[in-house]
Amino acid sequence: MKKTDPQLFHFAKVYCRFFGHKLKVSKNVTKHIHEYQCAKCGVEMTDTANGLLAYLTPKFKETNKYLAKFYKKRTQRIFTNAS
Repeated sequence: MKKTDPQLFHFAKVYCRFFGHKLKVSKNVTKHIHEYQCAKCGVEMTDTANGLLAYLTPKFKETNKYLAKFYKKRTQRIFTNAS
């Protein structure tokens, strides 16, 4: 008889499937783009270009990293020129 892996069944994942995720902002990428993490099951999501939420894949992580870098440079340039 095979033992089941305890990592395969999580009550939190079942809870989120029925009642929805409890998303909290884990990182502010820009003023309008954020990364979220579910407080129950730990799934990570991000805003897309359409304004919808998508699972945070490695491609989205890399994109958000470059957006944050670009946004930081841009805001620093605007504030230094304003002084």
